[in-house]
Parts: sequence; C-alpha cells; structure tokens
Amino acid sequence: MTSEHGRMTRDDLVDEYAKAPVTHSECVYEGRVWNVLSEEADLGDAGRVTRDFVDHPGAVAVLALRGEAGAEEVLVIQQYRHPIGAREWEIPAGLLDVDGEPPHEAALRELYEEADLRAGRLDLLIDYASSPGGLSEQLRIYLARDVSEVAAGDRFEREDEELDMPTAWVSLDDVVAAAMAGRIHNPTLLMGAFAANVARANGWNDLRPADSPWEVHPKVS
Repeated sequence: MTSEHGRMTRDDLVDEYAKAPVTHSECVYEGRVWNVLSEEADLGDAGRVTRDFVDHPGAVAVLALRGEAGAEEVLVIQQYRHPIGAREWEIPAGLLDVDGEPPHEAALRELYEEADLRAGRLDLLIDYASSPGGLSEQLRIYLARDVSEVAAGDRFEREDEELDMPTAWVSLDDVVAAAMAGRIHNPTLLMGAFAANVARANGWNDLRPADSPWEVHPKVS
C-alpha cells in the first residue's frame, strides 16, 4: 500500500486564513464578557454548515524571565478558573479590550497590573489559536526580560478575582517538567514555557520583534 500523503517543506507549512462566505450570522447569546454567534458558512462543494462559537476579542500573555543563562526562572501566578473548578498556575495575561491599544503595549500593561513588573526588553515568543473549533480567540505570548519590580507606591490596585493572587518564580526547566508530568494544565503557560525552552536552545535567535504585524487576528490592524 502506498501513501497518498504529500510532502511539504518547512516554508510551505503555513495556515491559510480565508474565511468562507457567511450567508447568515446572528448573536444567539450575549454574555458578560463575550457573545456566542451562530453563523452559516458556504463551503462550496462541501455545502453549507452552521457553527456556533464564542466571539472573542483576542488576548495577550507575558512569560517574564529572570536569572542567569541555563538557570532562568519564570514568573507564575495562581488564579481561580471557575469553568474547570481549579486554581491553576498561569502567566500574566489579559483581553485586548482597550480600543486602539497595540498588543505589545497591552502585554506590558498586563505585566504591570498582574505581576508588579516592568520589562526592559520585550520580544514576541509565539502565537496560537486557543480553540479554533469553537472560539475565535487569537492569543499572542511575549517574552519579557530584564524585568524589574514596580515600587510599592506605584503598583496597580487589583480587585475582584485578581485580588491576592499568589505569585512565584520557578525554574523554566521545572515548568517544562511539571507540564510533562501532568501537574499543570494552563495552555498559555505550557505554550509559553515550551516555546521559551526551544528558543533558549536556539540562542534566542527565533524571537520576533514585539511589534510584529498580527495579520491573522481579525480585529488587530
């Protein structure tokens, strides 16, 4: 038996973003933070399909790193997530919900607000689509280095679920090990840690500029 699978080069491995024509769209649920849309899409020969999905503004996250080469530490925060009933370890993150705010500036703001840190250097680490089968969210993770603590009098006053969130510095190697052992599960932390581990092995030469275009995000120019 011969395989009918084709072969691709590394440069050919690119997602194709071309939304199918939408023949009908309506908001079937208006939520506190985001809405659920029901859309009918025309797939040509495959016919028309209806899909319900969460319409999400997108988000950014920051993996803050400190320490000597080979012994880097990651800043993690613990936050309660009701849908899964867990207090999971994460990295600072937030929605793109400020009109006109560039994503990299939103990332620096989240780092300041959630972790009381400022970054002397910010690079783009990795992009991903959180759950493309049911959620329109595109998420971008940045790598923050040369970090410094915000003075006590200048810190952001957190409230609601972000009040009194535990924070800690943990070895990047230990984060990767915890992920492989199934002890941590937040996808943004895992994605960021794995990407940072690979980037470190490559001498940080794979990083992109923090203000790199984000063409695949439908709501960011």
